[in-house]
Amino acid sequence: MITKDARLPFVVNVSIFFVGLISLVAILFIAQSIIVPFIFAVIIAILLTPIVRFLVKLGMHRVIAICLTLLFTFIVIAGFLELMISQGSKFAETWPALVDRFTAMLDQTVAWASGYFDIKPDKIQEWIATTKGDIIDTSSAAIGRTLLNLGNIVMILLLVPVYVFLILYYQPLLLDFIHKLFSAENQGKLGEIVSQTKTVIQRYLIGLVIEAILVATLNTSALLVLGIQYALLIGILGALLNVIPYLGGIVAVALPMMVAIATKSSGWYAVYILIAYYVIQLIDNNLIVPMIVASKVRINALFSIVAVFIGNAIWGISGMFLSIPLLAIIKLICDHIEPLKPWGFLLGDSMPNLLDIKTIRLMRPKRAQNDKG
Repeated sequence: MITKDARLPFVVNVSIFFVGLISLVAILFIAQSIIVPFIFAVIIAILLTPIVRFLVKLGMHRVIAICLTLLFTFIVIAGFLELMISQGSKFAETWPALVDRFTAMLDQTVAWASGYFDIKPDKIQEWIATTKGDIIDTSSAAIGRTLLNLGNIVMILLLVPVYVFLILYYQPLLLDFIHKLFSAENQGKLGEIVSQTKTVIQRYLIGLVIEAILVATLNTSALLVLGIQYALLIGILGALLNVIPYLGGIVAVALPMMVAIATKSSGWYAVYILIAYYVIQLIDNNLIVPMIVASKVRINALFSIVAVFIGNAIWGISGMFLSIPLLAIIKLICDHIEPLKPWGFLLGDSMPNLLDIKTIRLMRPKRAQNDKG
Protein backbone atom coordinates (compact mmCIF):
# COMPACT_ATOMS: atom_id res chain seq x y z
CA MET A 1 0.00 0.00 0.00
CA ILE A 2 1.36 3.39 -1.06
CA THR A 3 1.30 6.07 1.64
CA LYS A 4 1.18 9.83 1.15
CA ASP A 5 4.76 10.20 2.36
CA ALA A 6 6.09 7.76 -0.23
CA ARG A 7 8.54 9.44 -2.59
CA LEU A 8 10.29 8.27 -5.72
CA PRO A 9 14.02 7.55 -5.41
CA PHE A 10 16.42 10.30 -6.36
CA VAL A 11 17.74 8.36 -9.35
CA VAL A 12 14.19 7.98 -10.71
CA ASN A 13 13.49 11.70 -10.31
CA VAL A 14 16.72 12.61 -12.09
CA SER A 15 15.97 10.14 -14.89
CA ILE A 16 12.47 11.57 -15.37
CA PHE A 17 13.91 15.09 -15.43
CA PHE A 18 16.50 14.30 -18.11
CA VAL A 19 14.02 12.33 -20.22
CA GLY A 20 11.65 15.28 -20.10
CA LEU A 21 14.48 17.71 -20.92
CA ILE A 22 15.65 15.66 -23.90
CA SER A 23 12.07 15.35 -25.15
CA LEU A 24 11.59 19.12 -24.86
CA VAL A 25 14.81 19.87 -26.79
CA ALA A 26 13.82 17.36 -29.49
CA ILE A 27 10.40 18.99 -29.87
CA LEU A 28 11.94 22.47 -30.05
CA PHE A 29 14.39 21.31 -32.74
CA ILE A 30 11.91 19.33 -34.85
CA ALA A 31 9.15 21.94 -34.71
CA GLN A 32 11.39 25.01 -35.04
CA SER A 33 9.69 26.13 -38.28
CA ILE A 34 6.46 26.50 -36.26
CA ILE A 35 7.82 27.54 -32.86
CA VAL A 36 10.34 30.22 -33.93
CA PRO A 37 7.83 32.37 -35.89
CA PHE A 38 5.34 32.01 -33.04
CA ILE A 39 7.90 33.19 -30.45
CA PHE A 40 8.84 36.16 -32.64
CA ALA A 41 5.14 36.93 -32.93
CA VAL A 42 4.65 36.75 -29.15
CA ILE A 43 7.55 39.14 -28.56
CA ILE A 44 6.25 41.58 -31.19
CA ALA A 45 2.73 41.32 -29.76
CA ILE A 46 4.05 42.16 -26.29
CA LEU A 47 5.80 45.22 -27.73
CA LEU A 48 2.70 46.39 -29.61
CA THR A 49 0.17 45.80 -26.81
CA PRO A 50 0.56 49.33 -25.28
CA ILE A 51 -0.10 50.93 -28.69
CA VAL A 52 -3.22 48.83 -29.29
CA ARG A 53 -4.48 49.56 -25.78
CA PHE A 54 -3.93 53.30 -26.30
CA LEU A 55 -5.89 53.31 -29.58
CA VAL A 56 -8.72 51.30 -28.01
CA LYS A 57 -8.94 53.82 -25.15
CA LEU A 58 -9.38 56.56 -27.76
CA GLY A 59 -12.57 54.81 -28.85
CA MET A 60 -11.23 52.90 -31.84
CA HIS A 61 -12.52 49.41 -32.59
CA ARG A 62 -10.08 46.71 -31.44
CA VAL A 63 -9.69 45.16 -34.90
CA ILE A 64 -9.03 48.55 -36.54
CA ALA A 65 -6.55 49.46 -33.78
CA ILE A 66 -4.65 46.19 -34.32
CA CYS A 67 -4.63 46.65 -38.12
CA LEU A 68 -3.32 50.23 -37.88
CA THR A 69 -0.63 49.18 -35.41
CA LEU A 70 0.47 46.31 -37.66
CA LEU A 71 0.48 48.62 -40.70
CA PHE A 72 2.70 51.13 -38.92
CA THR A 73 5.00 48.33 -37.74
CA PHE A 74 5.17 46.88 -41.26
CA ILE A 75 6.15 50.26 -42.73
CA VAL A 76 8.92 50.71 -40.14
CA ILE A 77 10.28 47.16 -40.62
CA ALA A 78 10.03 47.41 -44.42
CA GLY A 79 11.99 50.66 -44.40
CA PHE A 80 14.64 49.14 -42.15
CA LEU A 81 14.94 46.01 -44.33
CA GLU A 82 15.15 48.10 -47.50
CA LEU A 83 17.98 50.10 -45.98
CA MET A 84 19.85 46.97 -44.86
CA ILE A 85 19.36 45.21 -48.21
CA SER A 86 20.59 48.21 -50.21
CA GLN A 87 23.66 48.59 -48.00
CA GLY A 88 24.25 44.82 -47.98
CA SER A 89 24.11 44.58 -51.78
CA LYS A 90 26.77 47.28 -52.10
CA PHE A 91 28.90 45.47 -49.55
CA ALA A 92 28.45 42.15 -51.41
CA GLU A 93 29.53 43.74 -54.70
CA THR A 94 32.82 44.96 -53.23
CA TRP A 95 33.46 41.82 -51.11
CA PRO A 96 35.91 40.24 -53.65
CA ALA A 97 37.82 43.55 -53.86
CA LEU A 98 38.05 43.64 -50.07
CA VAL A 99 39.40 40.09 -50.06
CA ASP A 100 42.01 41.08 -52.68
CA ARG A 101 43.13 44.09 -50.65
CA PHE A 102 43.28 42.07 -47.47
CA THR A 103 45.32 39.40 -49.27
CA ALA A 104 47.72 42.03 -50.64
CA MET A 105 48.31 43.31 -47.11
CA LEU A 106 48.94 39.75 -45.98
CA ASP A 107 51.46 39.35 -48.81
CA GLN A 108 53.37 42.38 -47.57
CA THR A 109 53.27 41.08 -44.02
CA VAL A 110 54.51 37.66 -45.15
CA ALA A 111 57.33 39.22 -47.14
CA TRP A 112 58.45 41.16 -44.07
CA ALA A 113 58.09 38.13 -41.77
CA SER A 114 59.95 35.80 -44.14
CA GLY A 115 62.87 38.20 -44.31
CA TYR A 116 62.89 38.94 -40.59
CA PHE A 117 62.42 35.36 -39.35
CA ASP A 118 64.19 33.68 -42.29
CA ILE A 119 61.14 31.63 -43.36
CA LYS A 120 60.57 30.45 -46.92
CA PRO A 121 57.71 32.52 -48.31
CA ASP A 122 56.59 29.94 -50.94
CA LYS A 123 54.64 27.77 -48.52
CA ILE A 124 53.11 30.78 -46.84
CA GLN A 125 52.05 32.23 -50.21
CA GLU A 126 50.50 28.90 -51.15
CA TRP A 127 48.59 28.85 -47.87
CA ILE A 128 47.35 32.41 -48.43
CA ALA A 129 46.13 31.56 -51.94
CA THR A 130 44.29 28.52 -50.60
CA THR A 131 42.77 30.55 -47.77
CA LYS A 132 41.64 33.24 -50.20
CA GLY A 133 39.88 30.64 -52.34
CA ASP A 134 38.27 29.11 -49.28
CA ILE A 135 36.97 32.51 -48.16
CA ILE A 136 35.39 33.20 -51.55
CA ASP A 137 33.98 29.66 -51.80
CA THR A 138 32.58 29.90 -48.27
CA SER A 139 30.93 33.23 -49.09
CA SER A 140 29.43 31.80 -52.27
CA ALA A 141 28.16 28.76 -50.38
CA ALA A 142 26.64 31.01 -47.72
CA ILE A 143 24.86 33.02 -50.42
CA GLY A 144 23.60 29.79 -51.94
CA ARG A 145 22.25 28.57 -48.60
CA THR A 146 20.58 31.94 -48.11
CA LEU A 147 18.84 31.64 -51.47
CA LEU A 148 17.74 28.10 -50.67
CA ASN A 149 16.26 29.28 -47.37
CA LEU A 150 14.50 32.20 -49.02
CA GLY A 151 11.26 30.22 -49.18
CA ASN A 152 11.35 29.59 -45.43
CA ILE A 153 12.10 33.25 -44.76
CA VAL A 154 9.15 34.34 -46.90
CA MET A 155 6.93 31.84 -45.10
CA ILE A 156 8.03 33.23 -41.72
CA LEU A 157 7.40 36.80 -42.90
CA LEU A 158 3.90 35.77 -43.92
CA LEU A 159 3.15 33.83 -40.74
CA VAL A 160 4.42 36.32 -38.15
CA PRO A 161 1.92 39.14 -38.96
CA VAL A 162 -0.95 36.62 -38.85
CA TYR A 163 0.27 35.29 -35.50
CA VAL A 164 0.70 38.81 -34.12
CA PHE A 165 -2.82 39.84 -35.20
CA LEU A 166 -4.40 36.73 -33.67
CA ILE A 167 -2.42 37.03 -30.41
CA LEU A 168 -3.41 40.69 -30.02
CA TYR A 169 -7.04 39.96 -30.91
CA TYR A 170 -7.40 36.95 -28.61
CA GLN A 171 -5.31 38.44 -25.79
CA PRO A 172 -8.33 38.68 -23.40
CA LEU A 173 -9.16 35.06 -24.15
CA LEU A 174 -5.59 33.93 -23.51
CA LEU A 175 -5.39 35.83 -20.22
CA ASP A 176 -8.74 34.44 -19.10
CA PHE A 177 -7.52 30.94 -19.97
CA ILE A 178 -4.47 31.42 -17.72
CA HIS A 179 -6.74 32.48 -14.84
CA LYS A 180 -9.02 29.47 -15.34
CA LEU A 181 -6.04 27.12 -14.92
CA PHE A 182 -5.77 28.05 -11.23
CA SER A 183 -8.13 27.83 -8.30
CA ALA A 184 -10.21 30.74 -7.02
CA GLU A 185 -8.06 31.38 -3.92
CA ASN A 186 -5.00 31.94 -6.14
CA GLN A 187 -6.66 34.40 -8.54
CA GLY A 188 -5.49 37.52 -6.70
CA LYS A 189 -1.87 36.44 -6.57
CA LEU A 190 -2.02 35.15 -10.16
CA GLY A 191 -3.42 38.44 -11.45
CA GLU A 192 -0.64 40.34 -9.69
CA ILE A 193 2.03 38.05 -11.13
CA VAL A 194 0.63 38.24 -14.68
CA SER A 195 0.25 42.03 -14.55
CA GLN A 196 3.72 42.70 -13.11
CA THR A 197 5.44 40.20 -15.39
CA LYS A 198 3.74 41.60 -18.51
CA THR A 199 4.67 45.18 -17.55
CA VAL A 200 8.31 44.37 -16.83
CA ILE A 201 8.65 42.28 -20.01
CA GLN A 202 7.25 45.16 -22.09
CA ARG A 203 9.66 47.61 -20.49
CA TYR A 204 12.56 45.23 -20.95
CA LEU A 205 11.85 44.55 -24.65
CA ILE A 206 11.21 48.23 -25.41
CA GLY A 207 14.43 49.01 -23.55
CA LEU A 208 16.31 46.56 -25.77
CA VAL A 209 14.96 48.28 -28.90
CA ILE A 210 15.94 51.74 -27.61
CA GLU A 211 19.38 50.42 -26.61
CA ALA A 212 19.90 48.95 -30.10
CA ILE A 213 18.97 52.29 -31.72
CA LEU A 214 21.34 54.26 -29.48
CA VAL A 215 24.23 51.79 -29.94
CA ALA A 216 23.67 51.77 -33.73
CA THR A 217 23.81 55.59 -33.72
CA LEU A 218 27.04 55.61 -31.70
CA ASN A 219 28.65 52.89 -33.85
CA THR A 220 27.72 54.59 -37.12
CA SER A 221 28.85 58.01 -35.90
CA ALA A 222 32.24 56.66 -34.80
CA LEU A 223 32.77 54.85 -38.12
CA LEU A 224 31.72 57.92 -40.13
CA VAL A 225 34.17 60.10 -38.20
CA LEU A 226 36.94 57.60 -38.99
CA GLY A 227 35.90 57.46 -42.65
CA ILE A 228 35.16 53.72 -42.70
CA GLN A 229 33.20 52.42 -45.67
CA TYR A 230 29.73 50.92 -45.14
CA ALA A 231 29.53 52.68 -41.76
CA LEU A 232 25.72 52.54 -41.63
CA LEU A 233 25.50 48.81 -42.38
CA ILE A 234 28.32 47.86 -40.02
CA GLY A 235 27.01 50.12 -37.26
CA ILE A 236 23.52 48.62 -37.39
CA LEU A 237 24.88 45.06 -37.52
CA GLY A 238 27.04 45.84 -34.50
CA ALA A 239 23.98 47.05 -32.58
CA LEU A 240 22.03 43.90 -33.49
CA LEU A 241 24.94 41.69 -32.49
CA ASN A 242 25.16 43.60 -29.21
CA VAL A 243 21.98 41.77 -28.16
CA ILE A 244 24.11 38.61 -28.01
CA PRO A 245 26.25 39.18 -24.90
CA TYR A 246 30.05 38.96 -25.05
CA LEU A 247 30.24 36.87 -28.25
CA GLY A 248 28.22 39.41 -30.26
CA GLY A 249 30.47 42.26 -29.14
CA ILE A 250 33.58 40.45 -30.37
CA VAL A 251 32.08 39.86 -33.83
CA ALA A 252 30.70 43.41 -33.92
CA VAL A 253 34.14 44.98 -33.46
CA ALA A 254 36.00 42.44 -35.63
CA LEU A 255 33.99 43.26 -38.78
CA PRO A 256 34.77 47.02 -38.96
CA MET A 257 38.39 46.34 -38.02
CA MET A 258 38.72 43.95 -40.98
CA VAL A 259 37.11 46.50 -43.30
CA ALA A 260 39.47 49.20 -42.01
CA ILE A 261 42.52 47.00 -42.56
CA ALA A 262 41.35 46.19 -46.10
CA THR A 263 40.40 49.73 -47.14
CA LYS A 264 42.71 52.07 -45.23
CA SER A 265 46.37 52.70 -45.86
CA SER A 266 47.25 52.61 -42.17
CA GLY A 267 46.59 49.84 -39.68
CA TRP A 268 46.04 52.43 -36.97
CA TYR A 269 42.43 52.84 -38.09
CA ALA A 270 41.71 49.33 -36.78
CA VAL A 271 43.16 50.39 -33.43
CA TYR A 272 41.01 53.54 -33.46
CA ILE A 273 37.92 51.41 -34.11
CA LEU A 274 38.82 49.09 -31.24
CA ILE A 275 39.18 52.08 -28.90
CA ALA A 276 35.93 53.68 -30.13
CA TYR A 277 33.93 50.45 -29.71
CA TYR A 278 35.43 49.95 -26.25
CA VAL A 279 34.26 53.43 -25.23
CA ILE A 280 30.81 52.71 -26.71
CA GLN A 281 30.62 49.49 -24.71
CA LEU A 282 31.49 51.41 -21.54
CA ILE A 283 28.73 53.92 -22.28
CA ASP A 284 26.29 51.08 -23.04
CA ASN A 285 27.07 49.02 -19.94
CA ASN A 286 27.34 51.88 -17.46
CA LEU A 287 24.82 54.41 -18.78
CA ILE A 288 22.37 53.07 -21.38
CA VAL A 289 21.62 49.66 -19.84
CA PRO A 290 21.09 50.87 -16.23
CA MET A 291 18.89 53.79 -17.34
CA ILE A 292 16.85 52.21 -20.15
CA VAL A 293 16.96 48.42 -19.88
CA ALA A 294 15.31 47.12 -16.71
CA SER A 295 17.99 46.22 -14.16
CA LYS A 296 15.74 43.51 -12.71
CA VAL A 297 16.34 41.28 -15.72
CA ARG A 298 20.12 41.37 -15.83
CA ILE A 299 21.42 37.88 -16.59
CA ASN A 300 24.83 36.73 -15.39
CA ALA A 301 27.58 35.96 -17.91
CA LEU A 302 27.63 32.19 -17.35
CA PHE A 303 23.99 31.54 -18.22
CA SER A 304 24.00 34.20 -20.96
CA ILE A 305 26.76 32.40 -22.86
CA VAL A 306 25.22 28.96 -22.21
CA ALA A 307 21.83 30.21 -23.44
CA VAL A 308 23.37 31.65 -26.62
CA PHE A 309 25.12 28.35 -27.44
CA ILE A 310 21.97 26.34 -26.70
CA GLY A 311 19.88 28.69 -28.84
CA ASN A 312 22.36 28.40 -31.70
CA ALA A 313 22.42 24.60 -31.43
CA ILE A 314 18.62 24.31 -31.52
CA TRP A 315 17.45 27.18 -33.75
CA GLY A 316 20.60 28.60 -35.38
CA ILE A 317 20.99 32.38 -35.72
CA SER A 318 17.36 32.97 -34.71
CA GLY A 319 18.02 31.03 -31.51
CA MET A 320 21.05 33.20 -30.70
CA PHE A 321 18.94 36.36 -30.87
CA LEU A 322 15.97 34.83 -29.04
CA SER A 323 17.99 33.17 -26.27
CA ILE A 324 18.57 36.26 -24.10
CA PRO A 325 15.00 37.69 -24.28
CA LEU A 326 13.57 34.22 -23.55
CA LEU A 327 15.99 33.72 -20.67
CA ALA A 328 15.05 37.16 -19.32
CA ILE A 329 11.35 36.26 -19.51
CA ILE A 330 12.02 32.99 -17.67
CA LYS A 331 13.90 34.90 -14.97
CA LEU A 332 11.05 37.40 -14.62
CA ILE A 333 8.53 34.63 -14.15
CA CYS A 334 10.79 32.90 -11.61
CA ASP A 335 11.25 36.15 -9.68
CA HIS A 336 7.48 36.56 -9.27
CA ILE A 337 6.65 32.97 -8.24
CA GLU A 338 7.72 32.07 -4.71
CA PRO A 339 8.84 28.43 -5.28
CA LEU A 340 10.85 29.48 -8.37
CA LYS A 341 12.65 32.47 -6.82
CA PRO A 342 15.90 30.51 -6.20
CA TRP A 343 16.11 29.81 -9.94
CA GLY A 344 15.56 33.48 -10.71
CA PHE A 345 18.34 34.34 -8.25
CA LEU A 346 20.62 31.78 -9.95
CA LEU A 347 20.07 33.40 -13.35
CA GLY A 348 20.66 36.93 -12.04
CA ASP A 349 23.92 38.85 -11.72
CA SER A 350 23.72 39.75 -8.01
CA MET A 351 26.74 38.18 -6.33
CA PRO A 352 26.22 37.18 -2.66
CA ASN A 353 28.89 37.79 -0.05
CA LEU A 354 30.89 34.64 0.73
CA LEU A 355 31.22 35.73 4.37
CA ASP A 356 27.43 35.83 4.73
CA ILE A 357 27.14 32.35 3.19
CA LYS A 358 29.70 30.92 5.63
CA THR A 359 27.88 32.57 8.55
CA ILE A 360 24.58 30.98 7.51
CA ARG A 361 26.25 27.56 7.24
CA LEU A 362 27.75 27.90 10.72
CA MET A 363 24.41 28.94 12.23
CA ARG A 364 22.50 25.98 10.80
CA PRO A 365 24.04 23.30 13.13
CA LYS A 366 23.27 25.48 16.17
CA ARG A 367 19.67 25.87 15.08
CA ALA A 368 19.39 22.11 14.58
CA GLN A 369 20.73 21.47 18.10
CA ASN A 370 18.32 24.00 19.59
CA ASP A 371 15.41 22.36 17.77
CA LYS A 372 16.38 18.95 19.16
CA GLY A 373 16.79 20.37 22.64
